[in-house]
Amino acid sequence: MRPLHMDRKTKGIQGEAIAKSYYKSQGCEILESNYRCKRAEIDFIALHNENLLIFIEVKNRSRKDFGEAESFVSEAQQERIKEAAEDYIYAINWKKDIRFDIVCVDPGGNIEVFEDAF
Repeated sequence: MRPLHMDRKTKGIQGEAIAKSYYKSQGCEILESNYRCKRAEIDFIALHNENLLIFIEVKNRSRKDFGEAESFVSEAQQERIKEAAEDYIYAINWKKDIRFDIVCVDPGGNIEVFEDAF
């Protein structure tokens, strides 16, 4: 018997795949997936035009309406993501622009991208 709803991990993997596909269609190269540093994780990191590093947090929404991006990622989570990003930037000696995006994926696989979300 199949469960009616996918488990959270499966939904997360599918949501990240949809978001990665979007960024690739925008000309980005995916550099890292599930980058971990201490107690933080960045869903994935993309490079755009060799001069912009984008740190992306993917959120799966249980409904089709999205709401405000700020409500998807708490301040504490934003700080952890920023700390992990600093670690990555230092590790690769990055000297160019960065951006933090939030991508929301609804149950139908539609996305809404919030660029420079925090």
